[in-house]
Amino acid sequence: MKIAIMGAMPEEIEPLLKHFANYKTIDYAKNKFYTVDYNGHDIVIAYSKIGKVNATLTAATMIEKFGCDTLLFSGVAGSIDEDLRVGDLVVASKLSQHDLDITAFGHAHGFVPEGSVYEATDVGLINIAKEVASEKNILLKETIIATGDQFICDVSKKEWIKKTFDAGAIEMEGAAVALTCNNLHIPFFILRSISDAADMDASFSFDEFLESSARISADFIVSMVDKIID
Repeated sequence: MKIAIMGAMPEEIEPLLKHFANYKTIDYAKNKFYTVDYNGHDIVIAYSKIGKVNATLTAATMIEKFGCDTLLFSGVAGSIDEDLRVGDLVVASKLSQHDLDITAFGHAHGFVPEGSVYEATDVGLINIAKEVASEKNILLKETIIATGDQFICDVSKKEWIKKTFDAGAIEMEGAAVALTCNNLHIPFFILRSISDAADMDASFSFDEFLESSARISADFIVSMVDKIID
């Protein structure tokens, strides 16, 4: 088994690199990929940089060049559900692109031509996450996550995304990773720790809670890896 672990920013993979400690660094496609031999299994860690294009490139590289057969994403997200608080862990049941708009042709917001509005996450990995959460006595919330190339800090936009996609959280990479993995038949899992409420104070909250929220997500991902390879 060869597991890919992705984040979008350095802060999102730093806790992982600290945990695994012994890794090799490979430069490829203007990015760095960190390879780890962990209990007889190969792990490849990388941060994509922000946005859907970068996320697609990194996910495809980890699968096609490095041969990863499972992908786990660890990072932070903004909440658009009043029940989600900073530090809460959320797993994506499915993901959509909230900024994809071809409604002029009669399609729903987020619809991908020759595809659909949503990309579903691997059920087996979600069940493993639920086992980890139960063992750690952690409340893990399952929700639809909406992705777009925008940092949302506008209440009206937040409410529109929530209503249109029935989403509980928003971020900037997940749906691109989901589309890539599903098209290449690779099981994937998207975990996010809430860092802000996607409102007028979002930028301040994001900066303040980025590292702590990223650490919460990364710690959970490590426990999932242990259970997957056990």
